[in-house]
Amino acid sequence: MTAAYEAVASSRLAQDPPMDSAPPGPGRRFTAAGAGMALDDRWHAQSARTDARAATRGDVIGPCASGQTRYPRYFSRAAGPYLWDLDGRRYVDFNLGYGPVVLGHADERVTEAVLAELRNGNCIAPLWSRRQSELTDLLTSVVPGAEMAYLLKTGSDATSTAVRLSRIFTGRDKVIRWGYNGWHDWAAGIPAGIPQATRVDTLLFDYRNLSTLRDAFARHPGQVACVLMMPFGDETAPEGHLQKIRDIAHEHGALFVLDEMRSGFRLGLSGAQGLLGVQADVSTFSKAMANGHPISAVVGRADVLSCLARTRISSTFYADPAPMAAALATIRILRDTDALERIWEVGSAFQDGLSALVDRHRVPARVVGYAPMPFLQFTHPDPIVREGMSTAFAAGAARHGVLLHPGHQWFLSAAHTREDIEFALHGCDQALAVLTTQAA
Repeated sequence: MTAAYEAVASSRLAQDPPMDSAPPGPGRRFTAAGAGMALDDRWHAQSARTDARAATRGDVIGPCASGQTRYPRYFSRAAGPYLWDLDGRRYVDFNLGYGPVVLGHADERVTEAVLAELRNGNCIAPLWSRRQSELTDLLTSVVPGAEMAYLLKTGSDATSTAVRLSRIFTGRDKVIRWGYNGWHDWAAGIPAGIPQATRVDTLLFDYRNLSTLRDAFARHPGQVACVLMMPFGDETAPEGHLQKIRDIAHEHGALFVLDEMRSGFRLGLSGAQGLLGVQADVSTFSKAMANGHPISAVVGRADVLSCLARTRISSTFYADPAPMAAALATIRILRDTDALERIWEVGSAFQDGLSALVDRHRVPARVVGYAPMPFLQFTHPDPIVREGMSTAFAAGAARHGVLLHPGHQWFLSAAHTREDIEFALHGCDQALAVLTTQAA
């Protein structure tokens, strides 16, 4: 079976003409993805001359043998749970901008709140907006144990601010981290361009093996300012796991900082902390807190946040009230409606349906994660084959109008309906069928 599955990595999936991907049922008017994306390929060729991102970053999925893309790079518009490519094909989107879109693309309630601020002017530094006070009040009311909040722009801004505040508060330099915590030098996963003197102050540990965390503290006694981590990866967190990590950090005089970029305002109003019953000293948020508008926050203990008086962390654009208005609207909708409940419901339906398809097709894979942010892990023992299967599956799903990332958690929004889940499962069924056929 190994040799058969290896063929999947170089299969001609997504080069063939598209099959009819509309599942049975009255009134279904979904547009399937085609084999070619001519406009997308032309735009990419043009962009690569001057756009450094286009020239240096790989596609979500590499091109097929003919050089044509198999997965859209560019989009023309997005609304609700849908995204349209340059050729006008509509997809059910489970990328959702890597998670920020929690209510649905271009939610009118959020958009109107933003436009109202923009009409009044938005570049106001050094002055402040009342929205800033309203949002920090709201954040401290919903995040467990939070007493103060500081607003920034990006997730990397927030985690880097949390690190600096931890260093000031403790008088220590080193950081122990886990997960993806941003692109800034202290957290960069790729060493190019990062001075060794910076890298030595950041330590890593194995999420599932807490002896590695204890060993890191033992090797650097009295030097660690904080343990900063995502609450989980693709899979769910073991019961009591985060509390154990918090206890180890406190035992050694370090702060426990939770990076809730993906989990915040998606698992629940109080994020992973509320769901898993743990309280961080400091936590960081972005993504879903504003339904895709650029804003982030550091939230936590007043004695730690007060250390801002001893440093300078600022930007002209941190004072912009427009994304603050987006966050206020988003969080209030999540608080006052059944949006989060619906996200869990459609996410559970998607996980259950996908698990049934994996069993039926006998594909080496398993559905993992929490319902609002699931993923399909391929489990073939050969990592090259495993990656090839994941890529082929995502390419096949895209051909049938479903956007699923091959190497990153997926996300559900309050705009996804049962009909969207039915359509997505049909596309996954077709993609898994091709995997099974290629491996036979």
